[in-house]
Amino acid sequence: MSDTSLTGLRRQTEPEELVGPGTLFCFWREGGSMSCTIEKVLADAKELVERLREHDGAAESLIEQTTTLNKRVEAMKQYQEEVQELNEIARHRPRSTLVLGIQQENRQIRQLQQENKELHGSLKEHQSALELIMTKYREQMFRLLMASKKDDPGIIMKLKEQHSKELEAHIEKISEMTAVMRRAIEMDEQQDNQEHDRIIKLEQENKRLREILQITKLSFLNLHKDDAPENPSHSAPVPNTDLSLRKS
Repeated sequence: MSDTSLTGLRRQTEPEELVGPGTLFCFWREGGSMSCTIEKVLADAKELVERLREHDGAAESLIEQTTTLNKRVEAMKQYQEEVQELNEIARHRPRSTLVLGIQQENRQIRQLQQENKELHGSLKEHQSALELIMTKYREQMFRLLMASKKDDPGIIMKLKEQHSKELEAHIEKISEMTAVMRRAIEMDEQQDNQEHDRIIKLEQENKRLREILQITKLSFLNLHKDDAPENPSHSAPVPNTDLSLRKS
């Protein structure tokens, strides 16, 4: 050990104990030789190193906190400045310009919404096209594997199962669509049948009414013929009744 690490020690004939931070238990003998506990020195050194590391970590955390606080303060200052600028601009501008600006912003928002709708539709189209391409690709791969792996029954069975599942899904979709179309056709046919029945009923009623009207006309004409020779004086008003019946 060096002389600097053993400062504060006095040379004595009897052993003396030094107490303090980083205490070293050293003993001077009569011949001037010194024996120190190296383990204690190493333990104290380790403690000091750990404390220094803790202090360094605390200092780094404090530095990080101060930097984040400074950034927040700067952001708040910038926000306040921008708000003040906007308030000053709004004070100088009339309300009409503000309303026009809001209307323009609303138009832009509507245009963006329309563009979003169009993009959503195009995305759906691309997805459907991609699904179609993937189905075609799977079919081609299935054919290639069937051609190349004719001797392997396990792979063929797996591919057949996969292909059958896809076909079943497509068949289910097609069956659902056909059921919906059949239902719509049945409803249309029911409506057409109801309208046809109604037209037939109206035609029958019209025919019956015409027959009744014809019978009444004939009966009135027969009465007029029977009354003509008996009452010649009353022959004039009968045609008027016939005309009124015809009008009716």
